[in-house]
Amino acid sequence: MTQIGNGNSRHSVVLPDGTEVTLAWAAATDTGLRRAVNEDSFVARVPLFAVADGMGGHAAGDFASAAVVTRLAEHGGKSSIGTAEIDGALKLAVRDMGRGAGVTDEGSGTTVTGVALGVIGDEPAWIVFNIGDSRVYRLVGGVLEQLTVDHSIVQELVDAGQITREEAETHPHSNVITRAVGFHEAPIPDYRAIPLQEGMRILVCSDGLTKELTPYGIRHFLISGRSPEQAVRQLVEAAVGNGGRDNVTVVVVDVLRVVRPSTTDDED
Repeated sequence: MTQIGNGNSRHSVVLPDGTEVTLAWAAATDTGLRRAVNEDSFVARVPLFAVADGMGGHAAGDFASAAVVTRLAEHGGKSSIGTAEIDGALKLAVRDMGRGAGVTDEGSGTTVTGVALGVIGDEPAWIVFNIGDSRVYRLVGGVLEQLTVDHSIVQELVDAGQITREEAETHPHSNVITRAVGFHEAPIPDYRAIPLQEGMRILVCSDGLTKELTPYGIRHFLISGRSPEQAVRQLVEAAVGNGGRDNVTVVVVDVLRVVRPSTTDDED
């Protein structure tokens, strides 16, 4: 388990296009009730917020998740990054895994998902990225939306219409993922850009949360938690209280203010 970055109740950053963005965030991880080791890791440091879930079926899953967040954290302190920087960090993490102490010939593996501040087509945006079955959600105006698509066997069955989303939750292969950051695989994330909006709340989490809480439950705690710290605490406590079958890691980011360059003088 590796934790990089602390919560922040208010932090402003100026993007390359001159847009000033003010964020608040919090993060936490818990081993849960059934695992001896916490193989989750996270980074919560502007401009990037990400969660990596080391795969228990592979050797040194905890080392793999730490390698990913450590490489991503090297971009901390910048105002924004793009897909090239994320791709580069993941490739370096795979190289690190191959050199890690205790890594066997089976290799190591991890999921990774997160959001990064960026500018897409002259517009400030979150760059959402994902490999595996950890997830990113967006809450705007009380509406919760899952922004990532799981790379898993059950998601493929759902997409093919062979099982329902409800059946996927209890499917015997619910833990089998089809894409990972690993020693024997090229890291290929899915990317999605979403516009920055004042008042939006972003959730990045490992599947230890989504195994225990329905989307309705996630939405409830995201709304009831007035601050990111409160929301994170309530989500983790609820997931552990509902069974805690896996490690649980949660990052919540609020977009408090977005001021475009043309309106800066008016706002001041």
